[in-house]
Amino acid sequence: MKIADIQVIRFRTTSRNYPTKYGYYYWGKEHPSVASLTKIITDDGLEGYNLGGDQATMDNVVKPLLVGENPLDREKLWQWMSQHPGFSEGLAGMIDSALWDLYGRMVGLPVHKCLGGYRERIKAYASTWPNMGKPEDYAKHAVEMKKKGYKAYKVHAYIYFNPYTWEHAPQLPGFPKADIEVCRAVREAVGPDMVLMLDPFGVYTLEESIWVGHELEKLGYYWLEHPMIETRVEAYRRLCRELDIAVCSPEHAPGGIFTRAEWVLQGASDMSRIDINYGGITGSYKHAMLCQAYGIQCEMHGGGWCNSHILGATPESTCEYFERGLLRPDLDYDKPAPYLKAICDPLDNDGNVLLPTKPGLGMEFVWDYINDNLIKD
Repeated sequence: MKIADIQVIRFRTTSRNYPTKYGYYYWGKEHPSVASLTKIITDDGLEGYNLGGDQATMDNVVKPLLVGENPLDREKLWQWMSQHPGFSEGLAGMIDSALWDLYGRMVGLPVHKCLGGYRERIKAYASTWPNMGKPEDYAKHAVEMKKKGYKAYKVHAYIYFNPYTWEHAPQLPGFPKADIEVCRAVREAVGPDMVLMLDPFGVYTLEESIWVGHELEKLGYYWLEHPMIETRVEAYRRLCRELDIAVCSPEHAPGGIFTRAEWVLQGASDMSRIDINYGGITGSYKHAMLCQAYGIQCEMHGGGWCNSHILGATPESTCEYFERGLLRPDLDYDKPAPYLKAICDPLDNDGNVLLPTKPGLGMEFVWDYINDNLIKD
């Protein structure tokens, strides 16, 4: 069996995300947008899919390396993509995950069973959209999430946003005092038993991070995630030494498992963090097993179809939570995108995500919608 072709299917859809000049995004009115699917095809007609991709990159970078190779040689192809200067980590991760989808569809099993299944359901935390409003807005939302069955809630407070002028802003400086006002309001609203976390997304200095960490300790928060820009490993080492609350990082540092292994050895994080954009399913699972060997947690960054399968193949002591979101009051999160038959992470009444059960990554596409909105180049 050989890879015969790699195609990208582009189609019209809608979105409510808008970019800002500072590199972040915000939520607005629905507007037209373009989505895409990457399809890997073998010479005997097997197919694997993943969301995303563009045809020029496939033609110029991916196909010259992969066409003619055995799609079951995922480790070899992962190594090749990791070493290839034309492959970004995100691109390599997307292709690796599509190869896993192909294999799962071939054997008729979800990818987490192919990896060596462990769980069918995972504790979820409600992960908020950033810049949702005033402290009382977050508090009200947290209470609503608790009523839905969530046992844990993660705050994204004011990110690339000035809460005093109510305007978009650069990443730094952050607004730690305003963030803590949100965190305090949430704790007071949900009571002492709900598990809470804060993710400031790298907007603090070391001194601010230390102050925020101590304030979160008083409020009984579980972890402080990605508080500083992640090029400053020494600052993270110092932060971990100063705080009792767990520091969860790195979130966006390039280098996948190799960078994160160094963070573990350097004592620069108490919990590690990865997602398929930093190594695909292959690399993320490698890192989860490294964390398991060292007895620390590997909390997956974000939910989604691909990350779900890492969680399904690992114990709670290694990967405890599913990040469900990003959630906000005016978003019907349980409604699938119009090109998908279902969401990847339905929630039960006890605050657990039910993992995909269909073969491969588990995605089932609404081909009528895709074909009706197809963009023909």
